[in-house]
Amino acid sequence: MTGGRDWIYFCRIFFYEGRRIGTDHQNSPDIEKWLRLIRADGVGPVMFAKLLKRFRSVDRALGASVTELAKVNGIGPRTAERIARSRDKFDPQKELAAAAKLGVWIINAADKRYPPPLRQIYDPPPVLYVKGTLNRADNLAIAIVGTRRCSTYGAEQAARFAHVLASAGFTIASGMARGIDTAAHRGALAAGGRTIAVHGCGLGNIFPPENKKLLSLTAESGACLSELPVEYEALPENFPPRNRIISGLALGVIVIEAPTRSGALLTAKAALSQNREVMVVPGKIDSPFNVGSHRLLKEGAKLVDCVEDVMEALGYIGADLKGHATLSAEKAQQEVEAPLFDVGRLNLSRTEKRIYDCLGAEPTHADEVIVATGNGAGKVNSALISLRLKGLIKQLPGNLFKRN
Repeated sequence: MTGGRDWIYFCRIFFYEGRRIGTDHQNSPDIEKWLRLIRADGVGPVMFAKLLKRFRSVDRALGASVTELAKVNGIGPRTAERIARSRDKFDPQKELAAAAKLGVWIINAADKRYPPPLRQIYDPPPVLYVKGTLNRADNLAIAIVGTRRCSTYGAEQAARFAHVLASAGFTIASGMARGIDTAAHRGALAAGGRTIAVHGCGLGNIFPPENKKLLSLTAESGACLSELPVEYEALPENFPPRNRIISGLALGVIVIEAPTRSGALLTAKAALSQNREVMVVPGKIDSPFNVGSHRLLKEGAKLVDCVEDVMEALGYIGADLKGHATLSAEKAQQEVEAPLFDVGRLNLSRTEKRIYDCLGAEPTHADEVIVATGNGAGKVNSALISLRLKGLIKQLPGNLFKRN
C-alpha cells in the first residue's frame, strides 16, 4: 500500500468495518454443542478438529457411537468410550449464564468474528471466551512477551514498543502476566490503542489480582480472551497452551527479557511453528534476564530496537506500512518526551537544579548524585524529595532516581 488511496482503503477495511463487527457480542450459534464436545474427556483442540473433519459437524460428532468414534485417527476404543461417557456431563447453559453475568461472550472457530490469524494455526481453540470487542484491525497484531520479574529497562522497552506500535494502528497482544506483559498492555492503552490479553485462567478469575483495573481497561479498549471455562483457576499447566494463542493472534512476537526457562521462550517457539516472525529487544549481556532472549538472537531471531526494525522483520506487510508506522512512532515519541513542566519557570533552588541536571532517562543511584554534585547526603536527599513532590523526577526501587 504505497498510495494515499490504498491507505484509505486499508483503514476502511481494518478499522471502520472492524468496529462494526466488534459491536456484536452475541454468542455463536450452536455454541452449546461446541462447548459440550470440547469439554468431553480426551477432547482438546487437535482432537476436536479431527472429530469435526471426520463427522463434518459438531452435531454428528456428539451423536457418534463408540464404534464410530474409535475409527477416528488417534482415538482408539478407550478414548472413544471416555468421550462417549463424558460428552453430556458439561452443562453449557450454566456456563453461558455465568459468562453472561460477567459480560463475556463465547464464539466458536466457525464464527466470522473469530480472529482469522488464530484460525490458521495447527491447534486453534475451538471456542473463545471474549470480554470486550474483536475487530478486523486486530488482524494487524504484534505480540510482546517476556519475563514476569523484569528489570526497569525491560518494562520501559515493553511499554515503549507497545506505545509506538499501538500509535501506528497495531493491536498489542500479550498475556496479562506481571512484568513485561503488564508493561506492554499499559503502553498500548497509554497510546489510546487496542490491546488483547490472553488469560491462562477463566475470565471469571483475575490473575494476577493486582491487575484488576488493567483487565477492566483492556476489555474497554480491546479484549480479554481465554479458551478455558469461566471459573477455571490459574494453574501452571494452563500457561504453555495459552502462549500459542498469543503468538497465533499476531504477525510477529517481540521478546523482551527472557531467562533460560521463561514462558516467553515457549511463545517464541510457538510463533516459529506458526510461521510468525520472532524478534528480540537486546539487553545487558551479563543479566540473567536476557540469557534466553539472547539465545534466540543467536538462533536467528531478528534484533529490533525501533519500529523501523519491526516493520522490516514483517516483510512485505511491514514494507507497506513502514512509512505510516515511522511517522506515527515519531509523533508518539515526541509526545512521550515532551516535558510535563517548563523547568526554567519553576522556582528551583541551586541544589535542586544541579541535582536535576545530574539525572536523565537512565536510573541513577542517590550515592552517584552525591558524588557528582559534591553535596552532603542530607542536602541531596532533601532536594530529591522536593523534586519528586514537584513531579520532575521519580524514585525507583533500590534508591534509584530518574527524570519523569
